[in-house]
Amino acid sequence: MEFERKVKEGMERTKKVLVIGLDSAPPELLFNRFIDDIPNVKRLLEKSVYGPMQTGIPAITIPMWMVMVTGKTPGELGLYGFRHRTGHSYTDYWIAHSRKVREPTLWDYLGERGKKSIIVGVPPTYPPKPINGHLVSCFITPDASVDYTYPKELKGEIERLVGEYIFDVPFRREAKDEVRDGIWEMTEKRFEVIRYLLSEKEWDYFHFVEIGLDRLHHAFWRYFDPNHHLYPGKGNKYENVIPDYYRLLDREIGETLKLVDLDETAVFIVSDHGIKAMHGNFAVNQWLAEEGLLKVRNPEVLHDGKVKRFESLEVDWKETTAWGWGGYYSRVFLNVLGREKEGKIPLSRFEKVRDEVAEQIKSIRGPNGEKWDTKVFYPEDIYPVTKGSKPDIMVYFDNLNWRAAGTVGHPSNYLPENDTGPDDANHSEFGVFSMYLPGFDESKATQLTIYDFAPTMLRLFGIEEPLAGMHGRSIL
Repeated sequence: MEFERKVKEGMERTKKVLVIGLDSAPPELLFNRFIDDIPNVKRLLEKSVYGPMQTGIPAITIPMWMVMVTGKTPGELGLYGFRHRTGHSYTDYWIAHSRKVREPTLWDYLGERGKKSIIVGVPPTYPPKPINGHLVSCFITPDASVDYTYPKELKGEIERLVGEYIFDVPFRREAKDEVRDGIWEMTEKRFEVIRYLLSEKEWDYFHFVEIGLDRLHHAFWRYFDPNHHLYPGKGNKYENVIPDYYRLLDREIGETLKLVDLDETAVFIVSDHGIKAMHGNFAVNQWLAEEGLLKVRNPEVLHDGKVKRFESLEVDWKETTAWGWGGYYSRVFLNVLGREKEGKIPLSRFEKVRDEVAEQIKSIRGPNGEKWDTKVFYPEDIYPVTKGSKPDIMVYFDNLNWRAAGTVGHPSNYLPENDTGPDDANHSEFGVFSMYLPGFDESKATQLTIYDFAPTMLRLFGIEEPLAGMHGRSIL
């Protein structure tokens, strides 16, 4: 009862909310392994309700940040990843962007009630849409030459403050020093902008996302994790890059919290998913071709050692049952008569064929014949509605221990390296959640799902009406 009283008092005292978004932060590192290296975060956690936050399916940056701030599923959002098929085209696709988000966000609900929000880097928020407050767009922004703020004039303020703003860093490169230095510079600039906005602008709700942590995990995991199959050994040049970045984040968060009155401000730390070692890439289209599900007129190129994009294949579509996309998870599409231009599968047999393909995928074993824990999902089974360009089958190869490669030309279907440049990590099921409310003086364990974030936030602001249409539950 004592804790319930503190929660009630904390809610009553809360006038503002700050949300610290750390893309891909895993509980294993933030709450455990690095906890003594991050004193500012540790002090906050000692006064917070915190624990693992289960992400949704798919465990990907886009759409999971939007799932978090809308309380809606990827199916309702019509966002299943970074890119999506254009209609039922075999090759054309579009990149997710803010105008595709048609469900109201937390800041929309708050704005309707006169509350001001500041949003920095929450994907996808490019191009910037009007908001009751201020917005700086996210990593999908092409570069700093475009309008990336709302209102437009804010861009000039940012440039006077930090020069050219950095949205993202190309991280799948061998030039590791440049990747590391780029991530550091991006993060330092972002926090300088965050502190400027915290101090100089009015806000009731402030939510930012630092993408640098995700880029760092993907670029440097092999140097940090002795169990990674590409670990170069103890004493390697980059073994401290990941722990050093957590210390940088902690310093920046500490400086930021100095500007916040904790007697009236609730502070959350959240991530969209976790992270773990990637064991390799599985060449999904090569496998589909070997199984006779993807018919290619030039099969000699499938294993010729010259890596090429799927789009360069001469596919015999009239004889093709399925093809796949690469990514942290794989999207597999069936070639349906009357839906695709050269469809093969009659609609009456769609479900039967899909089940057969899914069973074949689940039976795939690892490179040494070991059993994999591959998960397959049908969008209409896991979402209440499926808007937009949904895949027919969603695949987690060995439960995300393996990434999917959409390219072909590999001598083997099992690739030790990522097919689109060095990438050492894949996403995992649990991200982080912590909630400090004014007056909290002890910690308490919790566990929740990413769908619980939006209802919790709305209840903290005393807004109840939208909760009925959301999938999570408020923990308050």
